[in-house]
Amino acid sequence: MAKEFETRMIVISPSSPVTPDQVTRLVHSLGLKITVKETCYGAMIEGGKEEVHKALVAIRKLDPDRIFTKVRGFPIGDTRRCRAHHGSRPGFTQLEKEWECLKLVDKGVSAAERGEQVCERPRPGKLPVKRLREIVDEVSK
Repeated sequence: MAKEFETRMIVISPSSPVTPDQVTRLVHSLGLKITVKETCYGAMIEGGKEEVHKALVAIRKLDPDRIFTKVRGFPIGDTRRCRAHHGSRPGFTQLEKEWECLKLVDKGVSAAERGEQVCERPRPGKLPVKRLREIVDEVSK
């Protein structure tokens, strides 16, 4: 029976003190039969699903609230996605936007773990009918 294969992206929040180099070195030190590639946002790892998940557990211990992971649909170096074959970075715009939002996500995760309210925005109340009429009158002039 063939081993399930998985490729994962490890994305480090911009507010984390952990570097992509530290993640890559940790993965190498684990002695697992997986491939690791350092990237500007973290790393990519691939191999048997069980070994990849063992590595993820170790990686997340570096900074649990600020290291994120997601499955990558293509293996490392796949010619359909690799910029060495395209001259550009397909999908990088999406990843870059997600990366920018991570500092907000890690802030919320940390606050929730401390039992703090994550969102302090008051809920808007009902608009009084009188105010609605004033708005309609202003717009219809």
